[in-house]
Amino acid sequence: MTETLEQVRPRKPSDEPMVDIYTEDGSIRPDFLALVGAAIADRDILFLRHDVARLHESELGDLIAALLPEQRIALISLLGDDFDMTALTEVDEAIRLEIFEQIPNDKIAEAIGDLDSDDAVYILEDLDEEDREEILAQLPFTERVRLRRALDYPESSAGRRMQTEFVAVPPFWTVGQTIDYMRNGEDLPERFSLIFVIDPTFKLLGAVDLDKILRTKRQVRIEEIMRDTSYPIPAEMDQEEAAQLFEQYDLLSAAVVDENNRLVGVLTIDDMVDVIHEEADEDIKRLAGVGDEELSDSVVSIARSRLPWLFVNLLTAALGASIIGLFDHSIEKMVALAVLMPIVSAIGGNAGTQTMTVSVRALATRELDIYNASRIIRREAGVGLANGLVLATVMGLVAGLWFGDYQLGCVFAVANIINFLVAALGGILIPLLLDRSGADPAVSSAVFVTALTDVCGFFSFLGIATWWFVLH
Repeated sequence: MTETLEQVRPRKPSDEPMVDIYTEDGSIRPDFLALVGAAIADRDILFLRHDVARLHESELGDLIAALLPEQRIALISLLGDDFDMTALTEVDEAIRLEIFEQIPNDKIAEAIGDLDSDDAVYILEDLDEEDREEILAQLPFTERVRLRRALDYPESSAGRRMQTEFVAVPPFWTVGQTIDYMRNGEDLPERFSLIFVIDPTFKLLGAVDLDKILRTKRQVRIEEIMRDTSYPIPAEMDQEEAAQLFEQYDLLSAAVVDENNRLVGVLTIDDMVDVIHEEADEDIKRLAGVGDEELSDSVVSIARSRLPWLFVNLLTAALGASIIGLFDHSIEKMVALAVLMPIVSAIGGNAGTQTMTVSVRALATRELDIYNASRIIRREAGVGLANGLVLATVMGLVAGLWFGDYQLGCVFAVANIINFLVAALGGILIPLLLDRSGADPAVSSAVFVTALTDVCGFFSFLGIATWWFVLH
């Protein structure tokens, strides 16, 4: 069957050919998906073991997400012990829970026992407490204690993300003893680049890079070559802050310590890359007020998550409408006002969104803080004023030509300049104020910035027009 797939990629250690399952745009190839579907229907275990079970965990996760719900369960059942449970960490939570509903807890416990601790925690934390406890009860005591400790840390903390398998040695060991220990150790992680140095109470003393060990003579003591671990990460630290430390100091791995500076785990760069991706994705979604929904979520759950902010939008829209209502007599006398006023609010809203997006992202990455806020505010005000002057001139001329009234064009231009300045200031001040008050600016800013530009846009345009054409 695999001969029908033309693109062959570099071989895995087994030296057997593997197919490229992706199209140029990164989606699963339809012909491969059709072959897998046919193999599931025909119970072709040979094909599934040869061309599916040996996929990388991320590829297998993408394939599972592309299959129909009934095909996913059948695939896992047919593969049995050959199925890599780690692939389920690569799919949406809704898909993962849907699969686990069809798998007995004893089978889940058996599979989790073969996973790294960070992957096991990632799977367990989404399960119901009753199912989680039943699964944990079937694991060996030492592993159960490790997983419980990680699960006790707050969600989205470094403690939840850490891997509890690590290499730690006392400072009085020699390099030779350390190498022998790494060769013979049974509970060591599959991959590591850092050896931690601890005292008898597991307090972190330092670390030694693996390449340093390999370059040093066997009789040298570890304490002579260890270095201070300058960036130990508290287990309670938010995962986004931990990822920022990795980015700032170019870390490949870092120790995770408890409140007593005792070593409890290790964070690795692959997990931090996932965190950076998740946090960026979350910020983008929150800017639109859609929370942390996923493509696989149900209609009911998505509607429930979006509805609250739509209600807030309804209230702010009503506020904008009430401003228009204050000038209904002016609008009746000049129909042109009704034609032009949506332009003022729309373009001001876009300008505010531009500033708000930059500000929220700068707050998330800690590039914007109290020390440089005043400088950034002045810069954004300058940008808003400059853009306002340019666009207001163009729009004022267009409005004057359109309605044959250059006084109206001037009023239109002045209102736009005002609204651009308000949009620029609101786009940065609102996220800053929300952040200082403890609210999430990524979730709340868009609604308030849009409301501000609508209200100020309508009020400035209709107010100036009323004063000039009606009361003047």
